[in-house]
Amino acid sequence: MRDTLEDIENFVIDVVINNRRGIRATLLRVLFRGLSGIYSAVVRTRLYLYRHRYIHDHHLGVPVISVGNLTVGGTGKTPVVEMLAKALHEHGRRVCILSRGYKSKRQKKLPFSKKMAARMGFIPKPPEPLPRIVSDGEKVLLDSHNAGDEPFMLAKNCTGIPVVVDKNRVKAGAYAIRHFGADVLVLDDGLQYLKLKHRHDIVLIDKTAVFGNNGYMLPRGTLREPPRSLLRASYIFITKSDGDSEDVIKQIRRYNRAAEIIECRHRAMHFENIHTGERLPIDGLRDKFVGALSGIAVPESFENGLRKLGAKVEVIARFADHHRFRGPELKNFVERCVRRDVHCMVTTEKDYVRFPKLPVADIPFYFMRVEIEIIRGRDIFDKMVRLIAEPRRVPAGVLPADFMEAS
Repeated sequence: MRDTLEDIENFVIDVVINNRRGIRATLLRVLFRGLSGIYSAVVRTRLYLYRHRYIHDHHLGVPVISVGNLTVGGTGKTPVVEMLAKALHEHGRRVCILSRGYKSKRQKKLPFSKKMAARMGFIPKPPEPLPRIVSDGEKVLLDSHNAGDEPFMLAKNCTGIPVVVDKNRVKAGAYAIRHFGADVLVLDDGLQYLKLKHRHDIVLIDKTAVFGNNGYMLPRGTLREPPRSLLRASYIFITKSDGDSEDVIKQIRRYNRAAEIIECRHRAMHFENIHTGERLPIDGLRDKFVGALSGIAVPESFENGLRKLGAKVEVIARFADHHRFRGPELKNFVERCVRRDVHCMVTTEKDYVRFPKLPVADIPFYFMRVEIEIIRGRDIFDKMVRLIAEPRRVPAGVLPADFMEAS
C-alpha cells in the first residue's frame, strides 16, 4: 500500500514539473490548473480573514521567529533554522524550536463515536495530548519515526536547544515557555502558520526556482502562496546562491521593497561513516566512484553536489521526499553498488536518520553533513540576531489571555 501511494506521489510530482508526457499527464495538468484556481481562492480568502482580524492570531508574550517559504520543499529550511537557533542560543537566549513533525508517527485519535459522546457530555472530555518533546536541550528523547526526520536532525545537532513537535504550534509554544523557560521561539516551516503571532518572518527563496517551477499555485505548480505574500517577509534568504543574484533580487523587489536580503548556499562540511562515525574531509571522494541514495525533494542537487566535489556518481537511487527506508530497499541498493564495484555509498543526513539498522557492508556507507554558509549579507544576519536577542522589558502582571488559553 505504501509503495503504491509513493508511486502515485512520484507520478504526480513528475506531472507537475513537466517530466511526464502523454494524454494522461496532459489531462492531469489541465485538471490541476483548474484546481489551482480553487486553491488560490481559498488561500487568498484565508489570508484576508487573518489580515483584517476576522480570525485572530495568538500572542504568547515572547518573540516568535518564523522560517518558511512560498513553495513546497527543497529550499533548505532545516539548516537555516539550525543556524538561527544556535546563533540566538550563543547570544544568551533560551531558544526552543517548534515543528509540526511532518510525516512523523501519528498520535492515536479517539474513535468518532467517543468524540461525539464527549462533545455531547455523555462521557468526560479526554485531556488534550501533550506536545512531543524531541529534545529537552540535554538529550534526544524521540527517534525520527516519532519525531519526524527534520525535528530529529535539529534535536541531534542543536545541543542545549529544546525541540517540540505538535500540529498546534500555539500549544507547543505555551508548553515550551512553561516547561523550558523559552524566551524565543523559532517556528520551523512557519510562514503559513498564521495562528501564532510572528515577530519576524524569514522567507527562503530558491535561486534556481524563484517562484516555484512554473509560477502556478498548488497543485499545478509548487507555490503555497502567491508571490505577493513576500510582503510579509522581514528578511529574505536566497538559497543555492552563487553570489550573482541580481535578477532574483529584481523579482523579489517587485513584491517587497523593504526586506533585508541575505544570500547563502549549502556547504558540505564532511562525510561521516554511518557505522563507525569516521569522518572524511570534503575532498575525500575526489576521483572515487560512488553510489548516491536520496529521498529528498530535489535529488539532483545532492547528486550534482557530489560531482562538484569530484566524485564520480556511478549508481543512483531516488525515493520520494521523506521516504522511510526499509531493509530490503537498502539491501538492494548496496547490492547494486557492490556489482558496480564503487568505492563507497553516500546519502544525505536527512535520509540517514530514516534508515533502519543496517548491517555493515563490504563498501563503506557515508552521509554528507551540510550546513548553510552566508556568502553575502553576514552583517545583516548578525544584526538580525542582535535585534532578536536584545532583552526587552515586559510589564509585570499576568500572562496574556491567549497564553493561558493555549496552555
